[in-house]
Amino acid sequence: MPASQHHASAAPVLLSAHRTRLVLLVVSISLMTVVSAVSGLNVALPSLARATGASQTELTWIVDAYTVIFAGLLLASGAIGDRVGRKGILLVGLAIFGVAAAAAAFVETPSALIALRAVMGIGAAAIMPTTLSVITTTFPLDQRPKAVGVWVGVAGGGAAIGVFVAALLLQWFEWPSFFWLNVGLATDGFVGTALVVPPGRAEHPPRFDGFGAVLSLLAVGGIVFGIIEIPERGADDPLALGVLAAGLAALVAFVLWEWRVSAPLLDPRLFAVRGFGMGSLSLAVQFFAAFGFFFAALQYLQFVAGLSPLWAAACLLPMPFILIPLARFSPRLAERFGYRRVAPVGLLLIAAAFVVFSRLEVELNYAVFGTGIVLFAIGMALSGAPSTTAITQSLPSGKQGVASAVNDTAREFGSALGIAVLGSILTATYKSGVQDAIAGLPPAIGSAVESSIAFTQSDRVAEFGAAAQPVIDAAKSAFLDGVTSALLVAAVVLAVTAAITVTFGPRRAPAPAPLH
Repeated sequence: MPASQHHASAAPVLLSAHRTRLVLLVVSISLMTVVSAVSGLNVALPSLARATGASQTELTWIVDAYTVIFAGLLLASGAIGDRVGRKGILLVGLAIFGVAAAAAAFVETPSALIALRAVMGIGAAAIMPTTLSVITTTFPLDQRPKAVGVWVGVAGGGAAIGVFVAALLLQWFEWPSFFWLNVGLATDGFVGTALVVPPGRAEHPPRFDGFGAVLSLLAVGGIVFGIIEIPERGADDPLALGVLAAGLAALVAFVLWEWRVSAPLLDPRLFAVRGFGMGSLSLAVQFFAAFGFFFAALQYLQFVAGLSPLWAAACLLPMPFILIPLARFSPRLAERFGYRRVAPVGLLLIAAAFVVFSRLEVELNYAVFGTGIVLFAIGMALSGAPSTTAITQSLPSGKQGVASAVNDTAREFGSALGIAVLGSILTATYKSGVQDAIAGLPPAIGSAVESSIAFTQSDRVAEFGAAAQPVIDAAKSAFLDGVTSALLVAAVVLAVTAAITVTFGPRRAPAPAPLH
């Protein structure tokens, strides 16, 4: 029986109002653990690059090694949670995440960081879908949309909070302090989960689709690897092209396999349901834009505008104060006015924010940047929570692990692609922009400047004295061009997605699936 037709559900979890509030607090902390591990790292990237000598491509991989493994394992972990129990897999995920983060605080090379970030991604894949499925199987029908809105607010606004807390640490400590923040959050989530989260699983889960799980990981990993490495290795590099082709082939094989297997990890027919399909597309594009923006903007604020990590984070601080409260109520707006009227407006506001950001210059104008942040936060709130609600309400309680995993896969696959695609545009534009400036430099120095803007702010470049300033200025200008080019590409993608959502999205949010 396909997943979309499998209605075996878990017994309803009935908790007191006080207990449900504690559950929401604990899953929010656990979710913050996962989200801040991407966003908070972005503010530490300049410090990390200067300390470890990581190139621009290695910085992309330090971020994306986490999101690739995370996205590739989400579907499998959601299904496992439905089978073995959501509380148990949440505890396991938090433990793996915390241990890997602690180890990352002691390494000193980009390659070791990439490997440990991948292990953290394994833990995150067990955490994120479980937090949402705990909400959708614990809260009563009338409270679920509001609780999901809180979850979406934490997922979006928590990114900015993670940036700010990480920046506070970096004000007084070196970059490993970021990983100790990860350890602290994982520990809090682990203790809270053990104390207040109820056990829960599907009573009659379908057979686990192991082959589908492998194909999904190969597809995500191969596609993202190719997107990141082709600008670095060249468009004719056989390894990058081969891995990209393998990823695309794995994606086709995944769809064909899931279409035919009796108990699919993800039934492709679900995407014919308007709320499920359009919600997934919208979320993927939102996070494609959002995490591509965090990756580019936090480097711009430090490398180009010359801000400290703390001041760079402070530039984003208005975001959670707008996004989190508005996200709580945006599902009600979608119920009243219709999903296809509310969600596309959110996407267009994000696109408008990116057009505003494209007006930035080397010297930071916060009136421009702040206007963009306000538009960005409102857009994320209006498009995010209704899309998540549309997905989770499309499936019954016993399949909430898969529904949550699809929601999270859309987010994380979008995040990985955003960092890869927009990061690659940034890198390619930067490399092209510094060619004239490095023409007269020694080859080793020129190659280092081309590899990363961080090198232009090192002592080795400073040794050139006054001759170094034109190189530094050219690098800043080229990096800014890369940032604005990437964000304008994202704006186009957002606008196209808004048009698709207006045309094919559901007129109304689906009615909540019953608990039993």
